[in-house]
Amino acid sequence: MPNPKHKISKARRDKRRANVKLSRPNLSICPQCMEPKLPHYVCLSCGTYKGKEMITIKEV
Repeated sequence: MPNPKHKISKARRDKRRANVKLSRPNLSICPQCMEPKLPHYVCLSCGTYKGKEMITIKEV
């Protein structure tokens, strides 16, 4: 196994890790109920996908 020949400084290590971060999910608007939803997913508030009802949502 290859091993490092020199110590990697904390600054160099942290520069490499600076690009690894969480990003907010992109949301789209449901055309039926105007609630935000994930694109290409069934809307969890009204249960439709591409204008068709996929799941039934029980209203409490």
